[in-house]
Amino acid sequence: QVQLVESGGDWVQPGGSLRLLCTSSSATEFAVYDMAWYRQSPGSQRELVASMPRYDSTPRYADSVKGRFTVSRDNARRTISLQMNGLKPEDTAVYYCNAKLPQNSYWGQGTQVTVSS
Repeated sequence: QVQLVESGGDWVQPGGSLRLLCTSSSATEFAVYDMAWYRQSPGSQRELVASMPRYDSTPRYADSVKGRFTVSRDNARRTISLQMNGLKPEDTAVYYCNAKLPQNSYWGQGTQVTVSS
């Protein structure tokens, strides 16, 4: 079982920045999990924003956030973060942290990001 807690969501004006943090608690070594950030806006399906596979430190991004968002993980601290720069109104959503093993997938409760003037 994995507990994931996201933090850092807030209201920000277009062009602003936010840093989201996901903290994990699990008896399993954090490095074995594929970690990712997803987001979901009202009326839309949950979509993948950025991911960092287990052991492989190469991040992957949705085309819509490339060049603006940066994902990183700290296996010793059991955290994954998402630095979001150049935020746009279309980035408004609830952002979720996901931890995945071949046989299970775990979600946090989400943190709200609102981008508006």
